Amino acid sequence: MNRIIFCTFLQKKSEGQDYPPYPGKLGEKIYNQISKIAWKEWKLQQTKLINEEKLNMFNQNDRKKIEKYMKLFLFNNE
Repeated sequence: MNRIIFCTFLQKKSEGQDYPPYPGKLGEKIYNQISKIAWKEWKLQQTKLINEEKLNMFNQNDRKKIEKYMKLFLFNNE
């Protein structure tokens, strides 16, 4: 059975994630507030950012940067 949540990104009810897609408290927040559709949009944006800014996901500073972008993208109204 699909989980229906109110997606804060889309501002409407939508199918929720099957599991937290990110570790920790942020992952739980995403699980509870971000739909599969919104997460897919973020993944596309993330790929663009990684490529355009030549980010290296093995580099801790670059991972922190992409996390910051993710928070802004998904929760920019908070």
